[in-house]
Amino acid sequence: MSAADREAVEAFRRDVVEPSMTQLVVVDFWAEWCGPCKQLGPVIEKVCADYAAKGVTLVKIDVDKDKFIAAQFQIRSIPTVYAIFQGQPVADLTQARTESQLARMLDQLLAQLPIEAAGDPMAADIEQYVAMGEAVLAEGDAERALGIFEQVAEMAPDHVAVAAGRAQALLKLGRADEAEAVLAALPEDKAKDPTLAQVKAAVALAKETAPVDDLTPLRQAVEANPEDLDARYELAGGLMAAGDRDGAADQLLASIAQDRAYNDGAAKERLLKLFASIGLEDPWVSAQRRRLSTVLFG
Repeated sequence: MSAADREAVEAFRRDVVEPSMTQLVVVDFWAEWCGPCKQLGPVIEKVCADYAAKGVTLVKIDVDKDKFIAAQFQIRSIPTVYAIFQGQPVADLTQARTESQLARMLDQLLAQLPIEAAGDPMAADIEQYVAMGEAVLAEGDAERALGIFEQVAEMAPDHVAVAAGRAQALLKLGRADEAEAVLAALPEDKAKDPTLAQVKAAVALAKETAPVDDLTPLRQAVEANPEDLDARYELAGGLMAAGDRDGAADQLLASIAQDRAYNDGAAKERLLKLFASIGLEDPWVSAQRRRLSTVLFG
């Protein structure tokens, strides 16, 4: 091995092998005289830049200048593009000729491999403010919590946890339409984040359970005729809107116990929406699900 070859191997180890221990390294074999390389190059560069925060790094290797490395990879035509992880090729990306095709292939690899996302200098600050906003919201000060989340949103408008916090604060303030708009504004890939399921359920529930100024007539109707399931359903909705989840659950469970098929199972469906809006791992939800199982199967 010549001195030049040893230098090329060392550079490959430093630029590709070592980073690939924790990140996904995209290696683009190209040459100045290659027309297709010049067409594909900008696509690869843009997508890899977009995915940098997710742990994707791009290394370009000129096959004329690094013939030894090209020979080791048995490069017979260019462009040739490989994804390298932990020193080994894990995918041939050469056929990805558009941004969407390459992004889709990278998404698949990132979902399968334990890639470490690159450090974001703002991430620590954002997480700190998100935690602060959530704590303030838990204390019951929705207005102040919203202010915190709004400030963080200026730094990270598409941050999933920030959007969730803003939506939750707006819900606490009775502004369901605005909460829905916050979630709708997220990019498609962020909007599909499973961590948003709970707040989406809460928004949907808030949209269908409008506050009732005076619940007394509904209470009286149910007391006068416990079999009036329409009144129970409306009372449950009013109680939900008022934040009385215990009262709402009691009314819905009573309705299911009397007639689980009422209105095509509307009472059970609304109860399940309530569970989803609170979180299926919540102790209260676990207790209510046991009550529901007793009603259905006891």
